[in-house]
Amino acid sequence: MSYARVLSVGLVGVTGHLVEVEADLAVGLPAVALSGLPDTALNEARDRVRAAIVNSGQSWPNRRITVNLLPATLPKHGSGFDVAIACALLGGSGELPLAPLDGVVILGELGLDGAVRPVRGVLPMVVAAVRAGITRVVVPLANAAEAAVVPGVRVRGVDSLHRLVAFVRDGGRLLDPPEPDPLPPPAGPDLAEVAGQGLGRRGLEIAAAGGHHVAFLGPPGAGKTMLAERLPSILPPLDDEAALEVSALHSIAGLLPPGGRLLRRPPIQAPHHTATVPSLVGGGSGLARPGAVSLAHRGVLFLDEAAEFNVRALEALRQPLESGRVLITRSRGATEYPARFQLVLASNPCPCAKPSGDLSCECTPLARRRYLGRLSGPLLDRIDVQVPLVPLRAAELIAAATPAEPSAVVAGRVRAARAAAAQRWADTGWRVNADVPGPHLRRARWRLPARDTEQLRRSLDTGALSARGYDRVLRMAWTIADLDGRDRPGAGDVAEASQLRSGWAA
Repeated sequence: MSYARVLSVGLVGVTGHLVEVEADLAVGLPAVALSGLPDTALNEARDRVRAAIVNSGQSWPNRRITVNLLPATLPKHGSGFDVAIACALLGGSGELPLAPLDGVVILGELGLDGAVRPVRGVLPMVVAAVRAGITRVVVPLANAAEAAVVPGVRVRGVDSLHRLVAFVRDGGRLLDPPEPDPLPPPAGPDLAEVAGQGLGRRGLEIAAAGGHHVAFLGPPGAGKTMLAERLPSILPPLDDEAALEVSALHSIAGLLPPGGRLLRRPPIQAPHHTATVPSLVGGGSGLARPGAVSLAHRGVLFLDEAAEFNVRALEALRQPLESGRVLITRSRGATEYPARFQLVLASNPCPCAKPSGDLSCECTPLARRRYLGRLSGPLLDRIDVQVPLVPLRAAELIAAATPAEPSAVVAGRVRAARAAAAQRWADTGWRVNADVPGPHLRRARWRLPARDTEQLRRSLDTGALSARGYDRVLRMAWTIADLDGRDRPGAGDVAEASQLRSGWAA
């Protein structure tokens, strides 16, 4: 026998594709050719695989070897095909009967000593295998707990090529995935720790209930960062579909924590203000890696000191804020990642940033305009809740000795509001009010009475509000009504939403 075939999985973005690893061993000068659009790491597999086979006590076939990865038009990258290539080579040389691996997906990187090492992206790879009808996978032992969270698949772990060969040839035993970590992840910071700032807490609650973006403007120490960091604590846990999406993205980035559990808490990403465009939206040589906007998918992207960020980095957020996805084009192809997150901006009002705020500001009007001018009009137009925070007074800090309303209580109201919205939009597939297109809210069934939107329409006619802003105010009004337990928003809800929308300009 000079031909063999085994199955593996390749990733393009978060989408996995079944890959057939073929090996053909022909008579001729010993050489190894690898085809199927491999990248540099995959091209180097020939050396890793050869050393691993020899150091595992197997014979290297001294023939002309051709390894092909089908489909040939799909770009292949990374070292996750090493174990599959080794099995195909040993099968093609007649050293290994491959019948036990029929219909089995094989993943893993090989060390020179034959050890099977973990790889990134195992979770979405296993999901792709299941969708292709595969029910058995062999993965590195270090990835076995991660792979086992996918329903409908039997996972076996392997720590060395020698163990896998013994299993195929002699019926040896592969390793079961470890038991999931029984301990839940530690709780994050609590909203009860925030002193005062009733308007900020109200804006944060509305943002959480409707999935709206939010911005805080205020002097140092006013509580901007504390409020933003506590947004995940009042968001509902991720459902199965969202948890699988989020965990897959973190698996690709190599950031999935050990323990064999899906990520159930909404993630939060807080990049430093020196972050580059690729670090925010994704990038890298070859096929792009996910950036902070994708790692914050179904969670929160928090930009502290937002006015200090590079303008190009801030403007790069505009497209994913609208579409919920990022398409990154590189020379080796285009990669698309989901990026449906809640954006939270926090900024000082000026460069001097005096704790007392505007009362003792030393900046000229031009300096203030230039500073906040980094946050462009089109970007701020996509921010629903814009809350100015004032400096805390001594009485508010002293009163803080009695804990304020905790996150658990606020999260209960948020869950109830989201449940009301989910019931309303059940036939549409939208999750929260922020997802609802503006034209849908302006249709006869959902259109609000003219008397309730009179001031809003006047703001649109005078240019004080854009068409996008008009729709966003309507979405917030529905969220406020959901929080307060009303079936439809009234004039008061529209007025509150409009005030929160224009908070920075007020």
